Amino acid sequence: MDKAKDAIEILKTYNQDHIIKLLNKLEGKKKQELIEQIMKIDFQQIHELYENTKKEIEIKENKIESIDYLDKSKLSKDEKEKLDNLGAEIIKNGKYAVVTMAGGQGTRLGHNGPKGTFKLDVYGKGKYLFEILAENLKEANKKYNIQIPWYIMTSKENNKDTVEFLKKHNYFGYPKDKVRIFMQSELPLVDINGKLLIDKNYKIKEASDGNGGTYSSLRASGCLAEMKENGIKWVFIGGVDNALLKMVDETLLGLAIDKNVQIASKSVVKANPHEKVGVFCKMNGHPKIIEYAELPEKMAEEVDKNGELKFGESNILCHLFTIDAIEKASKETLMYHSAFKKNSYIDENGKEAIPDEPNSYKFESFIFDAFEFFDDMALLRVKREEEFAPVKNKEGVDSPKTAKELYEKFWN
Repeated sequence: MDKAKDAIEILKTYNQDHIIKLLNKLEGKKKQELIEQIMKIDFQQIHELYENTKKEIEIKENKIESIDYLDKSKLSKDEKEKLDNLGAEIIKNGKYAVVTMAGGQGTRLGHNGPKGTFKLDVYGKGKYLFEILAENLKEANKKYNIQIPWYIMTSKENNKDTVEFLKKHNYFGYPKDKVRIFMQSELPLVDINGKLLIDKNYKIKEASDGNGGTYSSLRASGCLAEMKENGIKWVFIGGVDNALLKMVDETLLGLAIDKNVQIASKSVVKANPHEKVGVFCKMNGHPKIIEYAELPEKMAEEVDKNGELKFGESNILCHLFTIDAIEKASKETLMYHSAFKKNSYIDENGKEAIPDEPNSYKFESFIFDAFEFFDDMALLRVKREEEFAPVKNKEGVDSPKTAKELYEKFWN
């Protein structure tokens, strides 16, 4: 059985002796499945990602500049009409599709199940996050007399539950033939010594590789080819957990067309200089979102001649791309960020170990890491109370309580 030999050679090369021991103990189907998994993993990539966890992130201040944006609330009637007409034309002609990133579980919300199946307590009877998004799209379909294709990205962890939930609720009245579900990719978890973790099914433990995997997953699943075949020219990508997400915005689309750029995003102004959000900027002449931890304090507090924060446009995960931009990003290797987290695993004696402290690295790329492959982007500043009601934490900021208030206030 040559595959087994090849697998063992790979494991030896990358010092994964604990997995060799496990392979030698396993038999039949379990052994076969583990070998198949080993052959699919890019061990060199994982090795490099692990080595990178030991390096300091260096950001040289002089490379960062502020980025231009357009404030939606300050557009004149004529300006807005011009942009809206440009955008509406694309939508009406069936050249627009929407992608919802829904790979997460509702763990932080204390919800057992995919995040999109969380019910927000609005108007007494409540609405599921998926339901809110479906309503948003149905309204756009009515307005433009079209049926917008809706692509939903799940993860290995929540795919089955998501599919069952949407079927059970009849896709909340959305045309079923316009909904396509695809899965995001995964990467192995690595402990502090660079050893891959084993899960309780005696496989290498993997986790979703962040929302930056959306591009390559769209391509690998055949969804990108399908979009192209159907004449889609623009694709909106947003998260499942913003109760005020506007997925079909003719102004944003019109702005991108008018500015002749391949990517566009929406931003809201930072609540204060030290709000913990990623902000838009330009780095080395390319658009970028810089994490709050990576922005030097001095720059975070800098203001322009109008007294506005120079780096005050925060990311609300509301992005628009040409189909060509998605194709380009799907072929590039994005930068990976490592997160140090607690993960259970099976130890050498076959017992499950549940750590009290973070013990392993999870590697993720972010959707905005692809911005730097482009020279420019369009940025539309919108009002927080009209477009941003995230449901992330069980209590406090960005919780069901704050999202409910924002949602009800907006729709009243």
